[in-house]
Amino acid sequence: MVRFLLNNQLVETTLPPATTLLDFVRYQANLRGTKIGCREGDCGTCTVLVGSLIGNEVGYQSFTSCLTPLANIAGKHVVTIEGLNMQELNAVQEAMVCHSGTQCGFCTPGFVVSLCGFALQTGEEPEFGEAIGAMDGNICRCTGYKSIERAAATITAKLQQKNGTPSLEWLVNQGFVPAYFHTVGERLASMAQVEMPNGQIPIGGGTDLYVQQHDNLHQMPLKFVLAGKKTESIQISQNECIIPGKTPVTELMRCGPLQAAIPGWTDYLKLVSSTPIRNMATVAGNLVNASPIGDLTILLLALDARITLENKEGNERTIRLRDFYLGYKKLDKSTDEILTQIAFNLPDENHRFHFEKVCKRMYLDIASVNTAIGLTVENDTILAANCSMGGVAPVPLFLHKTSRFLTGQKITTALVQEAAGVLATEIAPISDVRGSAAYKQLLARQLFYSHFLTLFPHTNKMHDLI
Repeated sequence: MVRFLLNNQLVETTLPPATTLLDFVRYQANLRGTKIGCREGDCGTCTVLVGSLIGNEVGYQSFTSCLTPLANIAGKHVVTIEGLNMQELNAVQEAMVCHSGTQCGFCTPGFVVSLCGFALQTGEEPEFGEAIGAMDGNICRCTGYKSIERAAATITAKLQQKNGTPSLEWLVNQGFVPAYFHTVGERLASMAQVEMPNGQIPIGGGTDLYVQQHDNLHQMPLKFVLAGKKTESIQISQNECIIPGKTPVTELMRCGPLQAAIPGWTDYLKLVSSTPIRNMATVAGNLVNASPIGDLTILLLALDARITLENKEGNERTIRLRDFYLGYKKLDKSTDEILTQIAFNLPDENHRFHFEKVCKRMYLDIASVNTAIGLTVENDTILAANCSMGGVAPVPLFLHKTSRFLTGQKITTALVQEAAGVLATEIAPISDVRGSAAYKQLLARQLFYSHFLTLFPHTNKMHDLI
């Protein structure tokens, strides 16, 4: 049995815990405001808010319900568009109407839910850019985005009228959310937890498996690693960053020590999918997926990450991430092992890090080629190098030869050009929908140059690489 709050009602269901939240909301609860669009987490028409009890307060995040198993919302508060309705239009709905932000209305519930989520999460000084970012998982097919952006600007301005972090009471009084939100924390705290089935096939956020095998998952013996459990925190211990495997990508993105140690860290992770997917997807799931163009994998390869695998007997082993990928979708991992932890040393003042990604659109797209580099540099000499690249091999590729070639060398334009030649011998891109092999070969070289142009712009003649 799965137990949770759906808007203002307690729900108990004996449906298979692998049932998607979208199917439950529409076909069991008969709440049809949450729409069916792509069923791949791309369009945002099925967006809901999921509230989790954190201490004495409830924190809300946007989820794509088409990829969310019921098991993952056990003991939580699910808010659909119906759960945000009041006797009059709420503040977000009013702004959408005033600025003509809706036409056919199919996508509108998702936008409203995302912007209400922004209101619930907003910091002390809400910014317009944050409101736009909250909608990065929503697609509109007919209005044009400027009217929706104007609505977001109005909402941001209204939130700025509250001095300091808007409290839940303030949000209720200003018509952003209904008054029943006041009772949610107490109700979640008193809710008895129910154990989920403990199958053999681990599933985390489900953001990849539900795209590939939606119709088959109901019959599989799944182990829901996120079900009813509090997310473990990222730890920094003696300059080592330790990331639990089930950490959502959003938490990785918001990690203060990582933001401080790696300039541009947040911007790099904004290139990974969308806000709702980042809220759901786990770091371990992304790595085990073994996509040759996985953005997180490429980032962590360049940070020389180590991973810990644990089998059903509780035995652990640790290997370098670079040794994890043996061939296309082939891993150094037995069927009963789970990736439980990722660790790497935090970059210090001598470390330089950079990530590049090129795709057909800037956001919400898979890469044609992506690449990262981590360099330890003293007196213009490279003491250590870790280079990675995706989209140019059957696996996320650690560039062993290129990294070795750079190590111990003084940074010059000639060195970078020679290293690009070494890189060309390590990669073997193929032609596919993301570009021809020749295009990817050229792109790989130019992105490699971009690392050095960005990190060492004042090096003599470096701009000759352009």
